[in-house]
Amino acid sequence: MANYTGIQGQNILIVDTDPANPIEGQIWYNTTSNLLKGYANVVINAWASGGNLNTARQGLALAGTQTAAVAFGSSPATGTTENYNGTSWTSNPTGLNTGRGFLAGAGTQTAALAFGGNPVSSATEKWNGTAWTNNPTGLNTARQELAGCGLQTAALAVNGISSPGGTRSAASESFNGSTWTNTPSLNTANYGRTLFGTNTAAICSGGADSPITATESWNGTSWTTLPANMNTGRLLYTQSAGTQTAGLAFGGAVAPYNTATTATELWNGSTWTSNPTGLATGRYWSTGCGTQNAALMSGGSTGSATAATEEWTGTALTTRTITTS
Repeated sequence: MANYTGIQGQNILIVDTDPANPIEGQIWYNTTSNLLKGYANVVINAWASGGNLNTARQGLALAGTQTAAVAFGSSPATGTTENYNGTSWTSNPTGLNTGRGFLAGAGTQTAALAFGGNPVSSATEKWNGTAWTNNPTGLNTARQELAGCGLQTAALAVNGISSPGGTRSAASESFNGSTWTNTPSLNTANYGRTLFGTNTAAICSGGADSPITATESWNGTSWTTLPANMNTGRLLYTQSAGTQTAGLAFGGAVAPYNTATTATELWNGSTWTSNPTGLATGRYWSTGCGTQNAALMSGGSTGSATAATEEWTGTALTTRTITTS
């Protein structure tokens, strides 16, 4: 017969109101509601409205996190720059030195990188949280409608349109904080694609011309086409956030060419899964940043430029009722 003498547990806190600042894993009994509760991660996987940009725009770029982001550029070409604090956007007195749209971004709210853009450009600028500074050297392949990810000191630039006539590029370049270096090209030459991760571990998918679903993986040395297509082929700047093993893709356009989509998909490192609910407002030529659990999408086009911002919550610490039957 088992002897349970000596086995001990922890006392459960008894309260008449839920704790104001619980910690993960904490459990308590609420005498007002007569419920056993706990504080744990809950899968939410949904978008909610955030604060609108001060300037509605499309073809902009974004860097940072859901609660600390910077937005810059737009089409028609401007250098407009705004900062987000998780609630509202604030216009910065100075913008990009070279106003442009359909550019790419990387980095954080206080250390961002802007590169490429329309008109077809190689220009690269650094942001210090207050002002933009021109980098002495730009991209090796000037282009617009490219994709970017990473940090100000370790960024990746891929694909795009490399001529005013619309030449599709498969070029891939890595930035070390001062100069861009050509790396092996992608297997697919295209533009308006989605890219997330770092400059040594990234995922690229989607693309223009027709909504494509192909996905490629970057390991810092080469690009590999994966047997894992997106569920919704899309073009015109599908936006994304996250890492090579935990990503998120959202928005863009589906056929016909300028039909905005709300579709949202999660990437687990090997496959794409469609989320049952998507963006509140489908749009393309938008921008995104953050992580698979906390992403931000702002601006874009619904047929005309929008200022709308949406915030994604994947999993979050939430008070839950615990059932014992």
